Amino acid sequence: MRSLRRPALLLALALPSLAMPGAVSAATILQDSLAEGASAAAPPVRRAADLRLIPMPREVVDADAPIAFRGVITIDAGADDRAAARDFATRDFIDAMRERGFRTELGPVARGWHVERHRLGSPAAQDLLAERHLAFDDAMQAEGYVLIADRRGAHVIAATDAGEFYGLQTLKQLLTGSGDRAMLQPVVLRDWPAMRWRGLQDDLSRGPVPTLEFQKRQIRTLAAYKLNVFSPYFEHTLEFTSHPLIAPPYGAMSQADVKELVAYAARYHVMVIPQQQAFGHLHHVLKQELYAPLAETPHGHVLAPGQRGSLELTRALFAEIDSVFPAPFVHIGADETFELGKGQTKPAVDSQTIGPVYVAYLRDIERTLRRDGKRFLFWGDIAMNHPALVKSLPKDMIAIGWEYGMRSGFDRYLKPFRDAGMETWVAPGVSSWNRVWPNFPVALANIQGFVREGQAGGSTGMLNTTWDDNGDAIFNQTWVGVLFGAAASWQPGESSIPQFQRSFGLQFHGDTAGLVDAAHRHLDAAQAALQESRAGDASSYLFFVDPYTEEGVVDLLRLRPVLSRVRIHAESALVFIAQARAQRHLRERDALDAMALGARRIDWIGAKFQFADEIAQSFARTQDPTRTTPVTWVDLADLSGINGKLQDLRDGYVLTRELFERSWRAENRPYWLQNNLARYDVEIATWVQRINAMDRARRRHARERRLPTAQELGIPASLLAAQVRAGNGQRK
Repeated sequence: MRSLRRPALLLALALPSLAMPGAVSAATILQDSLAEGASAAAPPVRRAADLRLIPMPREVVDADAPIAFRGVITIDAGADDRAAARDFATRDFIDAMRERGFRTELGPVARGWHVERHRLGSPAAQDLLAERHLAFDDAMQAEGYVLIADRRGAHVIAATDAGEFYGLQTLKQLLTGSGDRAMLQPVVLRDWPAMRWRGLQDDLSRGPVPTLEFQKRQIRTLAAYKLNVFSPYFEHTLEFTSHPLIAPPYGAMSQADVKELVAYAARYHVMVIPQQQAFGHLHHVLKQELYAPLAETPHGHVLAPGQRGSLELTRALFAEIDSVFPAPFVHIGADETFELGKGQTKPAVDSQTIGPVYVAYLRDIERTLRRDGKRFLFWGDIAMNHPALVKSLPKDMIAIGWEYGMRSGFDRYLKPFRDAGMETWVAPGVSSWNRVWPNFPVALANIQGFVREGQAGGSTGMLNTTWDDNGDAIFNQTWVGVLFGAAASWQPGESSIPQFQRSFGLQFHGDTAGLVDAAHRHLDAAQAALQESRAGDASSYLFFVDPYTEEGVVDLLRLRPVLSRVRIHAESALVFIAQARAQRHLRERDALDAMALGARRIDWIGAKFQFADEIAQSFARTQDPTRTTPVTWVDLADLSGINGKLQDLRDGYVLTRELFERSWRAENRPYWLQNNLARYDVEIATWVQRINAMDRARRRHARERRLPTAQELGIPASLLAAQVRAGNGQRK
């Protein structure tokens, strides 16, 4: 591991000590992170809190310091009426361990380091439980397991296929490193989930539509961290034979895709629960003229409850959904119906108010779709404001409270439904939408608090959410939030954010050197610096805003004190990511590419405003009436020319465009990609035009000794005036 760290140390020593307001030097930042990474690499385990597992097990009976691991892993095949499920779990375990660099074989006869699985009630299971004085409680029956791992081998005891599968997932995490650096974490534990339903919703309707292969990868990863629900979110991106106009060509899941994904997920003990909006968020349907009469407002977003065709459309769509999604749950959405009462239902809302009209139509949807064996989930944001009316909803509906900020005070999103005798789930979020990199400090606090309070209030499920509001989200950037949701929903009470952060790089990427975790710390620090400026976090807005527009100047002046710090943290993250890649058995490299994209886009936010500011400063010096030397071509060459700053501003968007497209194609269909690339192209063209304007000005200056005006170069007068004032202040 020393060889992996040396390049960063050399870079840290080579970087100058940059003076940053309220910050330390670049060298100090890197050296501190190296020390943190080293300390995080292999802590001695003396107590349960020191374990680096995701999720943390419910009860650690015994744990010792990691020991060196050598030899072959063998796992028993199993041959009984559970052979199919057991064979799949066996193959999953063997494939995963081989990918991690461990020699792993199917071995009916114990040899090497042998893994054995026992069903609760078998003589072997009874002997092992008695020997260790362990109980297998009723709460453990559905998904729980006992895991015993020591230098001789491992034993997994479970009552179900799911429990056995989850025990093997934890066992994978106990074996880290590879080759002569492989380590085993000896442990005895009992484990079972705090929440029955632990899921992730993935937005498929606001830009990215993943490939089927990427969705299978999502399923495998969710299952590895004990999530058991995957919920694709549809507004218009599911193909319907009865309404073929709804889905965009090549930008939707086909019903064949759905059937294949559902069958695939079942092997991993993951239930696929569809969410099809049935009330609001239907603009891409209602903008079609065939469906326009059903819209509350012209070509709007909300189905008009007063239109008979609204329920007929809903009935037809959900009949097809039922034919391909066998889950006992279906999510009907029904959130953010902001247009209700502003169009066709205005007379009804004026006379009854919004609550009765909304709740009545929600009941109508449920009554229209009701059938044996199906329960309906819905978003609770509208109905929660009308607690008296909530009691009129069918008691077997499941309300999902959602909130994506805050650290506490979530019970108000659940109490109206709990008081009405309804089951509730909680829906935190990964804070990735409208951002070039997720704001994980916000996301983790939100997930931690909402799940903690949901458990305390009796919620039976968690549906962590990704949203793609801006259309350019990269799912591979969200795994920190996704996996913390898995941890928080499996673990009882309040999950530890620091413990999770110490475990993420090791368990998700197989990074034994702490380099990925160090990179994440830098990206969190960059987010914090941006927020300190009051210009926002690493938002898509800041990434694309032109610093020479009126709004851009406001942002520039706010950001100016933190730009250097933002860039140092982002670039430090890139150093650690590059070093992490050198590890032979590093996993999830596409996710590392997406992380590097996030770091480069944060760095570009800082660089763009810096360079634009420096161009204005340089131009202001050419306008200085107290200047004693003539302006020459050299003064202008720094602005445009070989290695000119205007060229830098073009190049930054060109590079990030290329990296963005690569990450997009690694997980998504081509659908919607051009909408995103067009934004990059506009910014590239803007700076090319300014390069051309400056080049013309330079040639004219060579002929006529006449300087360009700020307006000709696109530099706003307000920024130029600020630069002139700053220059005068410095001279005084």
